[in-house]
Amino acid sequence: MITLEQIHFRRENRDILSNIHLQVGPGEQWVILGKNGSGKTTILEMMNGYQFPTSGKVTVLGNVFGTCDVREVRKRIGYISQSLMEKLNLSDPVWEVVATGEFGFLRFYEEIPAEVIAKAEAMLESVQLQHVKDQPLGTLSQGERKKAMLARSLMSDPAILIMDEPCSGLDLYEREKLLSNINELSRRNVTLVYVTHHIEEIMPLFTHVALINQGRILAAGPKRDVLTNDAIYDTFQVPVTIDWFGDRPWAKVTE
Repeated sequence: MITLEQIHFRRENRDILSNIHLQVGPGEQWVILGKNGSGKTTILEMMNGYQFPTSGKVTVLGNVFGTCDVREVRKRIGYISQSLMEKLNLSDPVWEVVATGEFGFLRFYEEIPAEVIAKAEAMLESVQLQHVKDQPLGTLSQGERKKAMLARSLMSDPAILIMDEPCSGLDLYEREKLLSNINELSRRNVTLVYVTHHIEEIMPLFTHVALINQGRILAAGPKRDVLTNDAIYDTFQVPVTIDWFGDRPWAKVTE
């Protein structure tokens, strides 16, 4: 599905990523976990073709970036990020914002096909937002906006869904509601790549974790193999004990 080989990325005489190797296979659901500024978002930008490595090779859905039309590959990738949210029009009704995901638009300037409207409304129902479908996007809470973004990202039936800290800025209630929606994606035929710096966001559907620190991957593989006390200390420089509850990890600081 996604392969990053010997990725090195340098910007303004600073190494952002160094010797990154990562392979996301079919049926695997990945979390990239690390501190702020560790290089997580840059890796997502590589996967989306918004950034290209100084050296190395990025392959997504069998396409080698640099030798293909990245715009065509992006049509098969759903993307949730704060930067995308900021580009949407807050005065547009929620159903219309969701419908733009069918074509990758930011806004419609022509008549919207009836089947696309119906699909958008069904997507809103799937994330329990059908009751706000006619409200302007700007009237929604932060948690509701994130759920609308999730619905929008699924409109094109993507093969890959990339999420950049989707729970950022949410309170406990809104976070858990959104995580519940994300966990239900196990019913869909979609590969997830989820970036966070919070261990407790690693829901049961996630199968693999990559730990990153200062632009280097410290460990990558099945989540229970990777999420050890020592590995988390190496990543965050905080001593913790990892406890598992319902196949979800929780970190307890030990000093």
